Amino acid sequence: MRTNDTVTGLMLIALSGLMIYLTLDFPDFPGQKYGPSLFPRILASGLILCGAILIARGVSARRAGLPWIAFADWTRDPWRLASFLMLPALVVLYILVSEQVGFIPVAFAMLLFMFLWFRARLVVALPVAAAATWIVHWFFATMMRVPLPRGLLTDIL
Repeated sequence: MRTNDTVTGLMLIALSGLMIYLTLDFPDFPGQKYGPSLFPRILASGLILCGAILIARGVSARRAGLPWIAFADWTRDPWRLASFLMLPALVVLYILVSEQVGFIPVAFAMLLFMFLWFRARLVVALPVAAAATWIVHWFFATMMRVPLPRGLLTDIL
């Protein structure tokens, strides 16, 4: 799917405006002229500039006769469309069940499902899903100190 750059630019400007709005309540550091809101506002200002450039490109493309939205050929294939929609669906599923079930079982099940969906052999999918789950858990829980949900494994971990 290809959208006109005007649509993308407007979305980028709207999200950047939201980012600036959300930084209005950030506290200032005592004795400094800047605080934690400085970097997000600088980033948002740059994104607003990029959005304006995208809008200008989109208007010029629209004048040339290009449509607002053009769907790619793969969107007509049900398997490819389901594969595309699977990732956001799995993210929503993770958000809904990870606290109760835990990161390790949910991540392993999701990875195994995706490997099998994309036609990996079970003998390859099982160890790769297990290793990837362990590596991601180790990196985020141990190295980055991110508190991942333990769920069913609370007494074990």
